[in-house]
Amino acid sequence: MRRVAVIGVGQSKFGELWDSSFRDIVLSAGVEALEDAGLEGKELEAMYIGNMSGGRYLGQEHIAALIADYAGLAELNIPSTRVEAADASGGLALRQACMAVASGMHDIVIAAGAEKVTDVGSKAMEILASATDREWEVFTGATLASLYAMIARLHMREFGTKPEDLAMVSVKNHKNATLNPKAQFRREISLEVALNSPYVAEPLRLFDCAPLSDGAAAVILASEDIAKKYTDTPVYISACSQASDYIALHSRKDLLTMQAVVHAARQAYEQAGIEAKDVGVAEVHDSFTIAEILAYEDLGFAKKGEGAELIREGVTCLDGEIPVNPSGGLKACGHAVGATGIRQAVEITLQLRGEAGKRQVDAENGLALNVGGTGATATVTIFTR
Repeated sequence: MRRVAVIGVGQSKFGELWDSSFRDIVLSAGVEALEDAGLEGKELEAMYIGNMSGGRYLGQEHIAALIADYAGLAELNIPSTRVEAADASGGLALRQACMAVASGMHDIVIAAGAEKVTDVGSKAMEILASATDREWEVFTGATLASLYAMIARLHMREFGTKPEDLAMVSVKNHKNATLNPKAQFRREISLEVALNSPYVAEPLRLFDCAPLSDGAAAVILASEDIAKKYTDTPVYISACSQASDYIALHSRKDLLTMQAVVHAARQAYEQAGIEAKDVGVAEVHDSFTIAEILAYEDLGFAKKGEGAELIREGVTCLDGEIPVNPSGGLKACGHAVGATGIRQAVEITLQLRGEAGKRQVDAENGLALNVGGTGATATVTIFTR
């Protein structure tokens, strides 16, 4: 297997982009990535697109061909493939692109993710609920928020986690987002504001829940020898793993452990030759604040039940021992479903290059965790400077 490097990154703004079409936001991210890599576009040999629900959000299927066409790559006749894994679509697209280069099938590829959700209004959350088991969960009235709320309530009962712990995750990520010009919510919130926001699904309040956003992101990958021709600061992908679990919560042995995350993390650490304690910076899937605390535990940053201690002690803050979600995470940077996993890769790459501006941290390697639904799919990618 060949070594794979990131040589270009790009991202649109995340948010309610009423004045931009799906094509517009994809093009902005792709062009930025090409310019960052110093490519014209003709060098690309394949494209992998993470997209969850273009058919329902846009009424448009055949998303991969649409993007290749609008990006001006149709003349090249390169293979363009759509990848779907709910919220983990972007992370999985990245993994497919990485394997294509590592295997020798292609030398330079682009992995992108995009979603345009705001145009459908209140239907957006109902569509997102298809990331769960529709027959056994949604049919009975469950939503993603209510399923994560059950997990949060059980975590509180079993381990003494407090509403304040969840709120501190939100406060941290909003503070980080003020330093990210591409973030949806660039404003700080207080602990008091978070704790007094309305319930969405008790014990989860409004500020415990990430928004649904419009947005796109792209990364360009190349083999090590090719990468050195285009950049003096390649960021290498030292591991990219994927795992699956039961889609419905009622089938799982332990609601407080995302086995897909545990398994994917274990594989990734082994591939990269590191341990959890060696991770210098991380972007994790905080679709709900309890999900970030679970990530601390399932990635091995803390023992099971002790995740809340990390946020209480400031370990995961920007100036902490393991900065988590310096971008603002899904909570404050935004959650453009199919794009999230790629956006995480963009952030880690910028961090390892030393190009993250005021939110810059000191790290030799970084980790990205992208989760689909309530944990039925997980991808873990480790990047090395």
